Amino acid sequence: MDSSVHMVEEGSNAYLYSALDLSESEVGFCESPRVLSILASLLDRVVQRNEKLLEATEKQEKITVFHGLRAPNLSIRSYIDRIFKYSNCSPSCFTLAYVYIDRFIHQQPEVPITSLNVHRLLITSVMVAAKFVDDAFFNNAYYAKVGGVSTLEMNRLELEFLFNLDFKLQVTVSTFESYCLKLEKEVAVGGGYQIERPLQFVCGRNDLNNKEETQGQSVVPRFTYGAV
Repeated sequence: MDSSVHMVEEGSNAYLYSALDLSESEVGFCESPRVLSILASLLDRVVQRNEKLLEATEKQEKITVFHGLRAPNLSIRSYIDRIFKYSNCSPSCFTLAYVYIDRFIHQQPEVPITSLNVHRLLITSVMVAAKFVDDAFFNNAYYAKVGGVSTLEMNRLELEFLFNLDFKLQVTVSTFESYCLKLEKEVAVGGGYQIERPLQFVCGRNDLNNKEETQGQSVVPRFTYGAV
């Protein structure tokens, strides 16, 4: 793979990566990386803003394969935590997922992120990111179980997502850093949100490489939306 997808040389932007718990030295030692809380906070605010705008304009939301019949009972934060817990993917996958979702929305400006589609966009984008950057990852059937959808639907979501991205999954160092900065700024504007502990200086990540799928399956309780 092109070296442009590698994170950073050691010490570069270390403070920023530490802020999101994306430091290589913290992988495997952080039960809940800060990037999860920050991304959940950002998406919560985006959903609230978009739904208020739709209500104010009385505009009909465009329905896609990512939309459910009603919003799941599980909050965005709980859903992100569940994905991280059972997928065992690297924290960087959630930053990559943010990049991919943003690209998806730019390709589909008429499809705002709402409570009806945010969960499916999350599980799909994280799965795609894990396949692209992690050394080991689970197959679609496993992610379907984690995400609360059928394997058939998971396959369909992935395909739709990739076509909307034009299969452009590569992320340059500068792009990755810019999205890390956006997430870090969410701490300041998130309305009362605070990170769990002081930021510390540690080395940067270097984990974005070509990966191969593994078939290992760990025990995971199935999550169901209730109505999809």
